[in-house]
Amino acid sequence: MTVHFIGAGPGAADLITLRGRDLIAACPVCLYAGSLVPEALLSHCPPGARIVNTAPLSLDQIMAEIATAHAEGHDVARLHSGDLSVWSAMGEQLRRLRALGIPYDVTPGVPSFAAAAAALGAELTLPGVAQSVVLTRTSGRATAMPEGEALENFARTGATLAIHLSVHVLETVVKTLSPHYGSDCPVAVVWRASWPDQLIVRATLSTLETAVGAEMERTALILVGPALAAEDFGESRLYAGDYDRRYRPVGTHPRFPEGL
Repeated sequence: MTVHFIGAGPGAADLITLRGRDLIAACPVCLYAGSLVPEALLSHCPPGARIVNTAPLSLDQIMAEIATAHAEGHDVARLHSGDLSVWSAMGEQLRRLRALGIPYDVTPGVPSFAAAAAALGAELTLPGVAQSVVLTRTSGRATAMPEGEALENFARTGATLAIHLSVHVLETVVKTLSPHYGSDCPVAVVWRASWPDQLIVRATLSTLETAVGAEMERTALILVGPALAAEDFGESRLYAGDYDRRYRPVGTHPRFPEGL
């Protein structure tokens, strides 16, 4: 028996890995975070599967469901939205599973920031503009930010920021970022990226608050940085015709002679 933690993607039912889909189809028990995971993914469950929406459950209740499945020898598909490596609450579940000696594995999923960038048709790292993406959030009722991870500290880097779970404090976000990025810095807010009712707002830090509608709450992602609208940037040297590389030797004395 194994608990398969599966990243269910950002929302669109077809943005799940083949491995994730096949694991769902093979598990007689499926626990899914119903507040964010689309019900269409449950169509992959086998006939007669026990399907449990964990949105109204406590951690103790979730672990009880897993312990019952373990006692019965049933594999579990544990679905979380996006990718499990960030803000998934997977870590606390894994800690308990290790204590109980219950086997588990993890299948990654498409993260929301990647789905938002795709919706915008944007590369978040451009040569000479930004080469880093910071995934962060602001302090919330459920989880405070550790000391040192203040938004203004990340803003000082000039990197592209992907700010999660923070659209409800948009005024604070704008006030914090404007001294570092400037009021004309491009910003995008993507609400429910990849869902059928996805909404996109493009603005600048100075116009963002008036541009965002009241319907954009909770699941909206804020992207900030000059890479969102840059056109005057250099081309990658990787594909330059005079760039000597292993798979395209250039010149009379290439670093990597052809065939080596």
